Amino acid sequence: AELLGQLMKNYDTPIAVSGTHGKTTTTSMISEVLLAADMDPTISVGGILKTIGGNIRVGKSGNFITEACEYTNSFLHFYPKISVILNIEEDHLDFFKDLEDIRHSFHQFSALLPSDGTLIINGDIKDYQEIYEGLDCNVITYGSSAEFDYSATEIQYDEKGFVSFELLKHNTSCGRVQLSVTGDHNVSNALAAIATAELLGIPMDTIRKGLLSFSGTDRRFEYKGTFNGVTVVDDYAHHPTEIAATLKAAQHYPHNEIWCVFQPHTYSRTIAFLDDFAKALSICDHVIVTDIYAAREKDTGIVSSKDIVDRMADYDVDVHYIKEFDDIEKFILKNCKKNDLLITMGAGNVDSIGNSLVNR
Repeated sequence: AELLGQLMKNYDTPIAVSGTHGKTTTTSMISEVLLAADMDPTISVGGILKTIGGNIRVGKSGNFITEACEYTNSFLHFYPKISVILNIEEDHLDFFKDLEDIRHSFHQFSALLPSDGTLIINGDIKDYQEIYEGLDCNVITYGSSAEFDYSATEIQYDEKGFVSFELLKHNTSCGRVQLSVTGDHNVSNALAAIATAELLGIPMDTIRKGLLSFSGTDRRFEYKGTFNGVTVVDDYAHHPTEIAATLKAAQHYPHNEIWCVFQPHTYSRTIAFLDDFAKALSICDHVIVTDIYAAREKDTGIVSSKDIVDRMADYDVDVHYIKEFDDIEKFILKNCKKNDLLITMGAGNVDSIGNSLVNR
């Protein structure tokens, strides 16, 4: 993060995209728009963006765009001219004390902006004005209400599950925007991208073209293929809000019944959100929960995946705990039916299950 911050100093317009959720997608959306506008950006994104064939692109212009992650306060090493805050929620509670601690970090992040810099912030964040209180930078808002600078109305889904919306700027219609991804959460991400692009002086027609060309990054509702007539999608969601957003988006995707194979990510996150995980996963028809992906943590024996399954007893959902990936594959092959939708979900290696099924 320190090195990335030093690199940003070499650019006229460093853009940092932060938030608990949506950083990779929104950074990618803005990148696609900048590429469509021939602005030759330097890009650092936390996922594989197909257009650039990886997660890094070195351009020759003064435009630099990167994700800005709050974990361990790494984003406080940055030097942005434009900062985007997508949302602020409890996460990474192995580092932060509580939500107030997280909000304080985002306030510090906002304070990195110079007086001629701009903060683009989601007005749906609770008490969002507190995040930039006392700062003298320019502020642009977006969100679900027409009271914000940018908002969306008449959200619709086509037969592929792709979402479109009527763009409102200062409560005045600016025409329809079509995306090549699904989910209401991506409408919000697109609003942040549009606000950023317009700030950079990019024409609306070019913005529409760039957003339409964005078909997602790896592991973000990524279509993997089919087996026995079952569609397989993989998603990186590992926080209850992300899980709910992905499963709600899946409702608009062609399907008969929805299956979710969920791999919790870290013990600290699992124990912090047990009830929230159960509620979010209850959106689909069938759930398989496998063991927790430890990542950077050690198993203290305090929590297990079975605790999520136990809490799901209150919901009308078919739920199973299955430890071994091979056994999960066998169970899916036996029980998934033609035209069902299978989502492998989590930030660990759960995607290997979908890959294996498709490769059969």
